[in-house]
Amino acid sequence: MANNVAIIGIGQTKFGELWDKSLRDLAVEAGLAAIKDAGIDKKQVDALYIGNMAGGHMVQQEHLASLLADNLGLTPIPSTRCEAACASGSLAARQAYLAIKAGEYDVALVLGVEKMTDVKGDSALLGLMGAGDHEWETMQGLTFAGLYALLARAHMEKFGTTREQLAAISVNNHKNGKNNPFAQFRNEISVKDVLEATMIADPLGVLDCSPITDGAAAIIIASEKFAKDMAKPAWIWESAQASDILALHDRLSLTEVRSMKEVGRKLFEKTSLKNSDIDLLEVHDCFSINELLALEDLGFCKKGSGGKFVEGGAIALNGEIPTNTQGGLKSIGHPVGASGIRQLADVARVLRGDAFNQMPSAKIGMTLNVGGIGGTAVGHILGKEPRK
Repeated sequence: MANNVAIIGIGQTKFGELWDKSLRDLAVEAGLAAIKDAGIDKKQVDALYIGNMAGGHMVQQEHLASLLADNLGLTPIPSTRCEAACASGSLAARQAYLAIKAGEYDVALVLGVEKMTDVKGDSALLGLMGAGDHEWETMQGLTFAGLYALLARAHMEKFGTTREQLAAISVNNHKNGKNNPFAQFRNEISVKDVLEATMIADPLGVLDCSPITDGAAAIIIASEKFAKDMAKPAWIWESAQASDILALHDRLSLTEVRSMKEVGRKLFEKTSLKNSDIDLLEVHDCFSINELLALEDLGFCKKGSGGKFVEGGAIALNGEIPTNTQGGLKSIGHPVGASGIRQLADVARVLRGDAFNQMPSAKIGMTLNVGGIGGTAVGHILGKEPRK
C-alpha cells in the first residue's frame, strides 16, 4: 500500500508531580529525546503537531504552536496545536499521519504535553471539566468522576458488574506499570486495596481513577520513503476518529460509548482485521469503567460481559488480549494532552522490541484514546511490518 507511515522515534519524560519543570521544559525534553531516538537532525523535521488540552487554564499559556517550535529550535516550520480534551495527543498524531499520507510532509514531530499540578484547589478539576458540557454538567456540580460513576452504576445495574471486577482493571494496570521507569505509580495494588480506598463518586474510589499528572511524550513519524532504511520502525496501519453527544444526559445509552464503537468499526473495516488479530491493546483507562466499556465497544468481548472478561484474566500480559501492557493511565499517569502519544509510543516500543514489558511475538497493536466521556475518540492500528 502506498504512503505507509512509520513511527521512527520516541521520547518521553517521567510522568508525575514534576514541581521543578515547566510545560516548556517537559515539551522540549520529550521532543528532543524523540529526535535523538530517531537518529535524525532537526532540519529534517518538516512539521510540528502538539496535543494539549488546557495550557491556557493550567499555566496561562496559549499559542503553544509558536512557543514550542521556538524552544525546540524548529522555526520556521509549520506548527499546529490540536485540542480534543484527553484525546488531544492522538488527534495531533492523526493530523500528522494524514498530512504525511497525503504527501505534504516526509517527517513530523508529534508532541503531547500537559502541566497540571501547579494550580490550587479545585482549579485542575474545573479545567478538566471543560471537556464536558459546561452549562448542563459543570455548572450543576458534576465532575468527570461523577459522570463516569453514572456509567459504572448503569453497567452494574443492567449487567451485574461488580466493584471487584472493576477493581481488577486497576490491579492489572498497576502490575504492568511496576517495570515502567516513566510511570507515576509503580506500586502493585490488590482488589482489597481498591475496594477500601477513599470513595470519590460511588462506585468509583480513588484507585479506580487516573491521577492528576505533569508530563510529555513525543513521537517522530515519517513517510515510508524516509523510514524504509531506519533500524526499528513501527508502522501506523490505520487511524480513525469519531464523536458522540457531549452531555451525558442526551446519550442514547449509558452502557456503551458510540464514538468508541465507531472508531473500532472503522479501524477493523479499513484494515480487514479481526479482534483476534490484535496482539496488544492500549485503551483509555481514565476511570476503570472506561476500560471495561472500551473492551466491549471495540468488540473484544460481548456487551455486558466485560466484568467477567477482566476478572478471568483476559487482559493480563499472558491473557487473551493484553491491555495497557506498560501500565495505562492509572499507573503511568494522565497528563491529558500527552496520553494519546504515550499510548502510541508504548505500542511502538513493544513492536520494535524495547518495551518495559516485552511481548516478543506481538505483531499488531491497537490504541484507543478518549476525550471527555467519549465526546471524541481516536484510535490507531500499528504493525511491526509495513502494511501490504
